[in-house]
Amino acid sequence: MNVVILAAGQGKRMRSDLPKVLHRLAGKPLLGHVLDTARETGAAKICVVYGHGGEQVRAALDAPDLTWALQEPQLGTGHAVLQAMPGAVSSASTLVLYGDVPLIRASTLRRLIKAAGVDSLALLTAHLDNPQGYGRIVRADGLVTRIVEEKDADDAEKAIREINTGILVAPAAALARWLPTLGNRNAQGEYYLTDIVALAVAEGMPVVTAHPDEAWETEGINSKAQLAMLERVYQRNVAERLMETGATLADPARIDVRGELVCGRDAAIDVNCVFEGRVELADCVTIGANCVLKNCRIGSGARIAPFCHIEDAVVGAGGIIGPYARLRPGTELGREVHVGNFVEVKNSSIADHSKANHLAYIGDATIGSRVNVGAGTITCNYDGANKHRTVIEDDAFIGSDTQLVAPVTVGRGATLGAGTTLTRDAPPDQLTVSRAKQLSIPGWKRPVKKKKD
Repeated sequence: MNVVILAAGQGKRMRSDLPKVLHRLAGKPLLGHVLDTARETGAAKICVVYGHGGEQVRAALDAPDLTWALQEPQLGTGHAVLQAMPGAVSSASTLVLYGDVPLIRASTLRRLIKAAGVDSLALLTAHLDNPQGYGRIVRADGLVTRIVEEKDADDAEKAIREINTGILVAPAAALARWLPTLGNRNAQGEYYLTDIVALAVAEGMPVVTAHPDEAWETEGINSKAQLAMLERVYQRNVAERLMETGATLADPARIDVRGELVCGRDAAIDVNCVFEGRVELADCVTIGANCVLKNCRIGSGARIAPFCHIEDAVVGAGGIIGPYARLRPGTELGREVHVGNFVEVKNSSIADHSKANHLAYIGDATIGSRVNVGAGTITCNYDGANKHRTVIEDDAFIGSDTQLVAPVTVGRGATLGAGTTLTRDAPPDQLTVSRAKQLSIPGWKRPVKKKKD
């Protein structure tokens, strides 16, 4: 199977400097969705026909399994497919897809490929209540005879509700024979790929059809409004799959998955949460409202309070995070670790049963079990040129408003008094205090504001 993906269009209605096929749906470029689906069909060759913003498109999505064909100038869909034919395997069939139709399913394409067999032209068509803007499928005695574009259709043809989606499968040898003969005597002055239907009929080649399960699979994106509409279609489908696997969603209309979200049984997600990359939620995890999770794993029974941001991190079973906590890349939390409001953790491990409940920064640190990190504590891990590590061993107690100037180690069972600035290792099982002596100065007067003349 050859696959040709048409991705050369300018997308003027997007009102954007970004090539249309690079606009994102669910966090991935439109063309990226189509490429992934094409790969699911087991295609031997995938050729992307590019044009507008071409090098930008290639740079964003180039891969070893792709070939690229430049369409310049852009003279229509038939002309576009013609650019890809020199690299096609002539003995195979060719599947034509579109870079701005991101939600087509691989199951639908497999159905179309099966319908085509080895010697038929197969069209993916759909029946719409409102077919305005689409090419119509013209039949005689039930057989497809041609496709007429709306701008070239008469009133009777405009009344037809079976539309051409543009997606088709044809023998590559036949395409190579037909495409150079296409004319452009039409309202657009373009070489229409749809004109090959009449050529196939004239040769006696069977023209068959298949249909998608859902009409939205074949909807293209030509404007920001259509992009937003299909974004919600995509997210609704994701939400339904999550609920089928046992997740509870407070509102299926208010979740955004921009990657892959895997949920265990009875995972619960509140409203307005965003999931990016690959996120795994184990059984009975709860995610509060307005959280952003990216490339992370959340252990069973963990509770993520509202307004947390977690990226490239691991939260152990039974953990309690937030609200307003930030776990940055490299964070690994053990079982039943508490990271509270306005606490930031970066490139650090915190072992079981430890807690930092308020207003702390923990960066480049290794923290043992049952450690208490008091409010206002920070690890001073950066000297202006290099990062240094802080080690806090099991059962240590870090008093509020403490600064740990790395590299430094706090021994097992040690206590740091509130307000300590630790610049040397703190021995185990001892109290370490570093603070100025408290003084009260009798007779001191607070300055007063001078009166203006």
